[in-house]
Amino acid sequence: MTLRTLPVPEGLDGLRVDAGLAKLLGFSRTVAAGLTEAGSVLLDGSVAGKSDRLIAGAWLEVTLPEPERPTAPVGEPVPGLQVLHEDDDIVVVDKPVGIAAHPSPGWTGPTVLGGLAGAGMRVATSGAAERQGVVHRLDVGTSGVMLVAKSERAYTALKQAFRNRTVDKQYRALVQGHPDPLRGTIDAPIDRHPRHDWRFAVVADGKPAVTHYEVIEAFRSASLCEVRLETGRTHQIRVHFAALRHPCCGDLTYGADPALAKRLGLTRQWLHAARLGFDHPADGRRVEFTSPDPGDLAGALDALAESDQ
Repeated sequence: MTLRTLPVPEGLDGLRVDAGLAKLLGFSRTVAAGLTEAGSVLLDGSVAGKSDRLIAGAWLEVTLPEPERPTAPVGEPVPGLQVLHEDDDIVVVDKPVGIAAHPSPGWTGPTVLGGLAGAGMRVATSGAAERQGVVHRLDVGTSGVMLVAKSERAYTALKQAFRNRTVDKQYRALVQGHPDPLRGTIDAPIDRHPRHDWRFAVVADGKPAVTHYEVIEAFRSASLCEVRLETGRTHQIRVHFAALRHPCCGDLTYGADPALAKRLGLTRQWLHAARLGFDHPADGRRVEFTSPDPGDLAGALDALAESDQ
């Protein structure tokens, strides 16, 4: 059994326990309800029912069963998963929000690998069974361009390209407030948060992480940034902007204002993988794939523009 202990974020104040757990820990609501019914969820030391309400700052204790070892993905259609390009070596997809890159313990939702298998595509067998062919990942709550290797030579070449930082990874991020300077580099090491293992943080002995950004449009309460990554740490953009006290709008895990998120209609962080450029593993030619802002993110920008008028 595994014990997870964490405070209730302000953005989850007033939610039912099962709904809050689902948002906080990435479970389905059914799994969260099952944990409460089993008496595995304590709120400030008392057993919580699934319909009880969370209180900001209260202490959650969740006892989790040992996860089963993830297996290779089973083919399943994934609505909204768009294939931007496919050839013998690679497949490039436009990943919607709410889809994981690959299976993992505790995640019962759709995955990119499952969607590709459901479409009849075979990917490289290199890598662990649950993430074969995956050369980089996007968070469940982050949308945009994602690359998967189909051949073994492509997997080897692309993993090396990511290590050598020759892959151009560009994102669009809407962050709270106005970063100063308007163009800059965040060079700060990242590792798991010292007290909350479901989050990451800037820590002195963390892994090197470098983020370049430029504000391309400023609103009264937020700034739209173009972001380029040199490294690919988990939650890197989210952590770096939170460390600057300019968290991504809607990112309640990293301190975003829930009132602003509600006003903009955001139920996830405003972060989108807009462009991915790399040398094709078959012949070395430079290729680039792009994805426009999805509807929820575009709607938030429209809401900001209207409020500024």
